[in-house]
Amino acid sequence: MLDLNPLNWWRRLLALPNDNLTKTLVIAFLVAFTASVIVSFAAVTLRPFHIANLEKERQASLSEMIASLPGMDNILEGIGVDVVEIYIVDLASGEFIANIDPASFDQREAARDPNLSSPIPAEADIAGIKQRENYAQVFILRKDGDVQLVVLPVRGVGYQSMLYAYLALEADINTIAGLVFYEQGETPGIGARIEDPEWLALWPGKQLADENGEIKISVVHNKAVGPFEVDGISGATRTSNGVSNMLHFWLGDYGFGPFLTKLRASKERT
Repeated sequence: MLDLNPLNWWRRLLALPNDNLTKTLVIAFLVAFTASVIVSFAAVTLRPFHIANLEKERQASLSEMIASLPGMDNILEGIGVDVVEIYIVDLASGEFIANIDPASFDQREAARDPNLSSPIPAEADIAGIKQRENYAQVFILRKDGDVQLVVLPVRGVGYQSMLYAYLALEADINTIAGLVFYEQGETPGIGARIEDPEWLALWPGKQLADENGEIKISVVHNKAVGPFEVDGISGATRTSNGVSNMLHFWLGDYGFGPFLTKLRASKERT
């Protein structure tokens, strides 16, 4: 009668000589099978911890990247955030792009690449940049899941140079949290004063647009009046105009306008 007791099979296997081929193959199979089960169990059990650690590392890297951006520490001062997100946005549609690594994306290089940029019609090119990248980085900073800041990279022609800056918006996507210039070549002591802390301190709390959504923020030549105006810099009219034109362009249809419209709509639905 056929013996179906697995213990008896196991005893007979162990009784075989150690150099028996069948015994060697069976033991090797059992060891490999047991090891694979243990590894699979560990992988499934530890996966949530692994994902959490990866997310912590990602957040740490993104936080370091944000903090290393020139002038960003001035914007972030006093604002507690626990999540830093960097996205790539299709400027034409305002949609997020998932297949481009935000951390390694070189926006300036993209603006110079004819395959990754588009010419701007002369009548729309108030920032004087001629060519606009198709995709751009945006930075979203959250605390306890809520948006605290949205930071946009912007640029435009001043009097003697291209002005590069970051514009930070509060959670309502209409109030300016800060503006910092990290690269410019304007006249020292005149246009270059756009980097002076005293002048930059005039920006927080200013409003981008009126109740109809029309972009109103501007640097004015006289004393600023109301929430849409910032004092101009004495003797630097063309630089001041360049700052206004830069913001109007990047907040408009050819800049981050479509993205900001979608972002506001998503906040209203939640």
